[in-house]
Amino acid sequence: MQTNHFDIAIIGGGPGGYATALRASQLGLSVALINREDRIGGTCLNRGCIPSKALITATRAMRNVGDAGRMGINARIGNVDFPKLAAFKDQAVTSMTDGLASLLEARKVTVIRAEASITAPHTVSIEYSDGDDESTARITSLQAEHIVVATGSRPRPMPEQPFCGALIDSTQALALPRFPQSAVVIGAGAVAVEFASMWNAAGVDVTLLIRHERVLSHAHRRTAMALTRALSKDGIHIVTHSEVTDIKVGSLPSELRHEPYNANSETAITGSKADSEQPRDAVHDENPGLTGAIVTYHTDRDETEQQCKADVVLSAIGRDPNTDGDWFATADIDLDEHRLVKTDAYGRTSQPGIWALGDITPGPALAYHAFEQGIVIAESIAGLDLEPVNDDTIPEVVFSTPEFASVGLTIDEAKNRKDIIEAQETAYPMMGNARVLMSGEAASLSLVSGTYADRPDTPVVLGVHMLAPDAGDLIAEAEELVGNRVSLSDAARLIHPHPTFSEALGETLLKADGRPLHTR
Repeated sequence: MQTNHFDIAIIGGGPGGYATALRASQLGLSVALINREDRIGGTCLNRGCIPSKALITATRAMRNVGDAGRMGINARIGNVDFPKLAAFKDQAVTSMTDGLASLLEARKVTVIRAEASITAPHTVSIEYSDGDDESTARITSLQAEHIVVATGSRPRPMPEQPFCGALIDSTQALALPRFPQSAVVIGAGAVAVEFASMWNAAGVDVTLLIRHERVLSHAHRRTAMALTRALSKDGIHIVTHSEVTDIKVGSLPSELRHEPYNANSETAITGSKADSEQPRDAVHDENPGLTGAIVTYHTDRDETEQQCKADVVLSAIGRDPNTDGDWFATADIDLDEHRLVKTDAYGRTSQPGIWALGDITPGPALAYHAFEQGIVIAESIAGLDLEPVNDDTIPEVVFSTPEFASVGLTIDEAKNRKDIIEAQETAYPMMGNARVLMSGEAASLSLVSGTYADRPDTPVVLGVHMLAPDAGDLIAEAEELVGNRVSLSDAARLIHPHPTFSEALGETLLKADGRPLHTR
């Protein structure tokens, strides 16, 4: 018999929501997970991390073929079977979402596919879509001692410029039936950089418009500058210090169109669905007869307006939290000036019994950040004694070519911390690493070390920032060193395998510890 009483009700089935559900069920709590979409996994599994990395895997294969001549291998790409490529991408998504659904079922998590809202203390109301089978017994309201809000985020449009026609968001970019011939990417964050790098590897003529001197302007300067130079050397036209002043939006080229098209592909989880099923060309057709889009911009160094025309313009300037539903206000959940939910270190909101995590909370908007938040919330509800999430130990990975990865503090951040003394930065000459030299890719590695005031005699690793092939995998070792405050001498003691990319981190640790081996 189906119950409507649970220990935890979770609104949103993305990484944070399902991580909370999986851990809470392990701890013996009864869990209901309400997800508005047919498939569990949220943006990450369905419209972000997984499909984008599938395409990045494919385009890296194309890039490797193009690079083979450098090693004396004459090879070329005949053509791309785009339907097969799309099937490869979709199968990656299906495998992950189906596996997750099976795991939730095995953990006895009650999954409800519907809209959810908080209507009273400890009460979640559920609204099914009109197409649901009325003959199926359904929960329309449930009671829960704890409610976890994990409603995620959606792509942010340009000011006064809705997504339409050839002006697309990241979800729409992943759904294109083939690669465009030309693209303008607006933005300097992870999404913008990954698409620019991926499309460039596929032979697309890419222009990247960024507002500062480098991509990833928030990140470690030396490593981000190295990535900016690498992308430019690879053929991406990067316009620094740029500001977009106008976009004339036309229709997509015929070969890139899908019908019917979801013109508002990631509406807020509580938003209106009235305008989400229109064909692309019927929405905001401001420039009939124009194919593609024309972007007008200027730079700080040259106020003269310039224009760039492309098949598509990808706006990747950030994401907005899905907190604009009326029930956030009626539930009296406190939001900050960015409409992010205010929480304590463990995820508690301003309302007793309501928790929040993921993209609707401050901190890195990353799936694995939400994973850790979900685990902390589940264990807190279960009464375990644990440490809160420490954002200093959350790595950032950008799957560009080469990959960018970073964890911990930069040297400037370390010097500004009152609990840290004697911080220093060690740079390693990556061309001294045999595998990096063989790869032919740009690389950079900087390590920040220092001592905490409560352990003044024990230097530790405070941060690692790298650009290298497979940097996304290598950063996991650095995360362990930073998160566990491993002493610099202990970290440097263990020699890394030779010749590997990971050896570069080992050499940097030795150098930071004052005993370099293969470098000065």
